[in-house]
Amino acid sequence: MHEVVMAGALLAVVSGVMNGLFTLPMRFLGRWSWENVWSVFITGACLLLPAVLVTLTAPQSWGLLSEAPGRAVTIALLTGFAWGFGAIMFGQSVSAIGIALANTFVLAISSAFGAVIPILLLSPARMHERSGHFVLAGIAVEICGIALCGRAGLLRERSAVDLEAQRGDLVGKARPLAIAFLLVIGSGLLSAVFNIGFALAQPIAAFGQLRGLSEFTSTNLIWVLMLGGGAVSNLGFCVFLLAKNGTARKFAQPRGLRLYSLGLVMAVLWGGSIFVYGAATPKLGSLGPSIGWPLSLATGLLVANIAGLLLGEWKGVPRRALGWMFSGIGILVAAIVILSKANQ
Repeated sequence: MHEVVMAGALLAVVSGVMNGLFTLPMRFLGRWSWENVWSVFITGACLLLPAVLVTLTAPQSWGLLSEAPGRAVTIALLTGFAWGFGAIMFGQSVSAIGIALANTFVLAISSAFGAVIPILLLSPARMHERSGHFVLAGIAVEICGIALCGRAGLLRERSAVDLEAQRGDLVGKARPLAIAFLLVIGSGLLSAVFNIGFALAQPIAAFGQLRGLSEFTSTNLIWVLMLGGGAVSNLGFCVFLLAKNGTARKFAQPRGLRLYSLGLVMAVLWGGSIFVYGAATPKLGSLGPSIGWPLSLATGLLVANIAGLLLGEWKGVPRRALGWMFSGIGILVAAIVILSKANQ
């Protein structure tokens, strides 16, 4: 039993590493516009990867989808569609302020919204119980961490450093921190919608298990629907930008294989992180919410910041800005742990 739990915890960490690294290829895709990169990424992560995994692990799933509970299927598709706009905002925020800050803000905000919104909508009475108290305490600590990281971002923005040199070949364009903060708030809020949709779509997984699927492959039925719904909103926005900006021609650039490959690496890292976490949860059993969730989020937060630091996103900034940033990250990790207690 101990070995099984350890394996689940390790998978949760791997999921966090993949999630923290998936935006890394965007640093090397400056020859494309944002919409080129994002359309390749979404096609791979939300359409191709789920289709391949479902076909390889449980090909009978495709037939079961047409028989799954209709209300739950509709919820999965609609919440996935809404989440897609949050993914768009996240992608835009990475281009706006870089890997480290974007991931820090979005993971922090989404963990807070992801804890409080499901309780408010599904069981508001719990806000007056022990779990609700942990949520409120975690959010209060998280606000402090976000404020410290925001202070670090302002110091970086105001410092006399070469911002273009910090960005390297990052796809997209830089934006003021205020605009980027609106993007990450929207992304965090809609990430909570993704969590709510997954919870309300559980009858699909239960139906899959009744029809002989394992816990892992039955959960994949939900992911296929939700990611498919998210692909519609993401690709719709990308098509709009491709037509508006005339950037579709960039897909035919010479030596484009490297660009397509990096876009698909993003897809494998992000999409894979979801399915790896799906494999981790059953191994953790009743400890899943209290161990797997904070492990994955905290790992992703730390990995993204280490990647940003190594890539020079904080090169030349005042030392006190780094001090604010590291302090904020430490507080955010503590807040994630506190929020996880609400699930116990």
